[in-house]
Amino acid sequence: MSTVVSWEAARKERDRLQADGKRLVFTNGCFDLLHVGHVRYLNEARTSGDALCVALNSDASVASIKGPRRPLNRLEDRAEVLLGLSAVDYVVVFAEERATSAIEAIAPHVYAKGGDYTPESLNEEERQALDRVGASIEILSLVAGKSTTETLSKLYDGESKPLQLGVLGSGQGSSLEGIFHAIDDGRLPDTEVALVLSDQPDARILKVAEDRCVPAVSVDPGPYKTRLGEPAQKEIRDRLKAASVELVILAGFMRRLKAPVLEAFPKRVLNVHPSLLPNYPGLCAWKQALGAGETKTGSTIHLVDEGLDTGPILGQETVPIRKDDTPDDLLERIKVAERKLYPRVIREYAATL
Repeated sequence: MSTVVSWEAARKERDRLQADGKRLVFTNGCFDLLHVGHVRYLNEARTSGDALCVALNSDASVASIKGPRRPLNRLEDRAEVLLGLSAVDYVVVFAEERATSAIEAIAPHVYAKGGDYTPESLNEEERQALDRVGASIEILSLVAGKSTTETLSKLYDGESKPLQLGVLGSGQGSSLEGIFHAIDDGRLPDTEVALVLSDQPDARILKVAEDRCVPAVSVDPGPYKTRLGEPAQKEIRDRLKAASVELVILAGFMRRLKAPVLEAFPKRVLNVHPSLLPNYPGLCAWKQALGAGETKTGSTIHLVDEGLDTGPILGQETVPIRKDDTPDDLLERIKVAERKLYPRVIREYAATL
């Protein structure tokens, strides 16, 4: 067919293939700046069936996902380039951020996704749609170092470009909101949040990121309650690298990072802790300080190493403990302090790199 078609036409083609005992392969994406990684990915996807349908994000959808400076190429051009590849049989277009509706309308036999995903880390809404239509999921080979982000990084090499932050969090996202406010009011100039990751699929921090059109992804932490499994450590590393992140910011991230991430970002992972370290490392530090009868506590920003809150301290902000403080009262004042402290430390530390 080799053309842009409607969802209805794609469904008819799927039904025709099924009648002949053949399979339709489906994948989706922005495909904003086609590179060799895309070509390898699409060629491999095509081998999983007998025809390949690519669902392409509309221009407005790309801007919503990637930010106002994208797409680099308009929809018509992106579709024409894709259709010039022998692996692509036809293209459909969807206007939403997710391809859920297109999946349900077309009902492909096979859904192909890049090797930076696992079946478990697919968007839950899309995965449920795939289950409903009975599509199998094929995870393709990871093409390391070949991405649109890497290509843009090369183009901008030597030029001034915003500092790219990757933020990890497990909860409400108050520190992330503080970073966004600092970017908006000029306290964090020439800085962008490139990616937000969470180990909790329903964490509010993901919604905070999505409201700012920042890519937000839930990573399956594995079977452990207090630490990240090895696959999760590697996935976080790969996603941060793919997004060209320069500084990793832990914002209420409740699991410890290990070698895969720390080795990929040496002395570039920052954490916020609700005490005046080295006092009261670990969980519920503000409750520890309150229970010990301290008259002050605060917030600490430090580099992350393999220990528990043992990395070099980059900055601190003191918070007095009042006689009538409850744990919730004290924690809220510490959060106010950290929202001021974190942007300042990020700016000052980035200047030393």
